[in-house]
Order: sequence, then structure tokens, then C-alpha cells
Amino acid sequence: MSSTSELAPRDRLLRTASRLFYAEGLHTVGVDRLVTEAGVTRATFYRHFPAKEELIVAYLRGRSQEIRNAVAQIPSHRRGREALLLIMQSVAEDVRRADFRGCAFLNAAAEYPDPAHPVRRAVEEHHAWFFQTLRDQAAAAGHTDPDHTARLLVLLRDGALQGGALGSPDRVGDTLLKAVNDLLAAAEPTGRGDAAGHDVHSGTQGG
Repeated sequence: MSSTSELAPRDRLLRTASRLFYAEGLHTVGVDRLVTEAGVTRATFYRHFPAKEELIVAYLRGRSQEIRNAVAQIPSHRRGREALLLIMQSVAEDVRRADFRGCAFLNAAAEYPDPAHPVRRAVEEHHAWFFQTLRDQAAAAGHTDPDHTARLLVLLRDGALQGGALGSPDRVGDTLLKAVNDLLAAAEPTGRGDAAGHDVHSGTQGG
């Protein structure tokens, strides 16, 4: 991976913003701090991002793309229940990261409560994609109500990412995976539950 100093100015700003925004919050980090740590001028900042909120939106969409790319790496033959388990494994892995500070999207929504604001729209775009991804895999698993399954999984994901920032990450991660297994077993159309041997006890990838 290239060092920040080797990147183009716009990329330096995005990498610096991603680190600072996630660690310290969106409103807390000002333009002066961003340009100083990215090693660019204010003129360069405003040439690429006419307003700080545009950088925040770019940061959130970059985070979303990273997660989409990770989900896209799931092999095509591991669809349905297996894919859902792998996706939720990545959430459990996130909670256990040493630098974990909650969900970047939920954090952003808390700082920008206006649903019409571009920052909130970026958050909603990611949540809509995540829901649809879960819904498609639930349908592939044969669930009779894939929308309901996906909504429950989104709630479990959001709760784990909030709870992991407040409580024991290991306990939250383990609880999340047990809840996911219980939910998917109950939703199995054939009632075979975990008989196929796909239950998950620990995370295997970040997201």
C-alpha cells in the first residue's frame, strides 16, 4: 500500500479524512486539520471538495465501496445461507477490530439528522444496498419472506455495531453470530436448520 505522501492530493485528503472522521467524528475534524495532516493547501482542498460535506460524502461512499468489494469476493457458488453467514461474519470481525469505533454510517447519521442532507442520503444509499444484498441472498436461500429476513439481519447488524462500541467486542460478536444462526435456522424453508453444517462460531473477515 502506498504511503500517504506518495498519493495524489485528492487521494491524500480522502485517506486522511477516512482516518480522522472515523476516529474522531465528522464535525470535530475541521478543514485546517485535514489540510495539515494531508499535506495540501486549502486551495487544493477546495479545488477537489468545494465544501467539507462533499469530502464527507466521498468518505462514506468510499467506505461503502470497500464493503461492496468485500461482499463481491464471496464465491458465486456460496450463495443463499452461506453467503448470509459470511456477510455477518465480517460484521463480527469488524466489532473485534482494535480500532473499532462503531459503524461509520450510523455515526454519520447521528451527526447529520436531516434526512434530506447529502450526508444522510449517502448513508441511506449504503443501507439500501446492504438491505437489498441480504434480501437477494435470503431469497436465494428459499426463505418465504426474504424482506423480513433481511430487515432482521440489518437490525442485528446495526445493534452489533452499536453494542460493540459500548460493551465487550468478543461477547457482542459471539452473540451476533449465534443470533444469526438462530434466525437463519428458523427461516429455513425445509426446517433443516444447522443440519447442513454451516453454523458459524467466529468471524473470518473484516468489512
